[in-house]
Amino acid sequence: MEVYLIRHTAPLIAKGLIYGRMNVPLAESFTQEKYLVLQQIPADLDKVYSSPSLRCQLLAAEISETYVQNEALYELNFGDWEGNTWDAIDRVECEIWMEDFVNLAPPGGETMLDMERRVLLFLNEVLLQPFQKVGIITHGGVIRIILAHYRNIALKDSFSLKIGMGEVFRLSIP
Repeated sequence: MEVYLIRHTAPLIAKGLIYGRMNVPLAESFTQEKYLVLQQIPADLDKVYSSPSLRCQLLAAEISETYVQNEALYELNFGDWEGNTWDAIDRVECEIWMEDFVNLAPPGGETMLDMERRVLLFLNEVLLQPFQKVGIITHGGVIRIILAHYRNIALKDSFSLKIGMGEVFRLSIP
């Protein structure tokens, strides 16, 4: 199966905003970014999945009118930190989390390990389907988890993978 991992296009947000699961508007560059994405994926995808986040759904709708939302494709839940900027949250709490973001959760949020479980469970279900080409419109964190899994990179080292806005990754999974 060919799996196209597609990150949403650039959001229109303040610098440093923690917006994991928040619905945020897209930048004015959406139309240009959308065309760049469309040039990198086949027009005949068998199935298209999207995070329920509006920034993903808008791109998914441009790729397929029949895309399917799946909550497993949400970005990391940053809990109480959502809507704040990184410099506005408790510095000590943030440093403790950053030291072990794989196993620790932001207050009211989820761990990266929990996120990995939901993402890989979803992907394994997709891989059981009789599709040849699948598009997944989602977030940097979800794509990072999938790429780390297939490249044998530990979650704690997964931020070495750079995932740009509107970037497309193609995986061939037997």
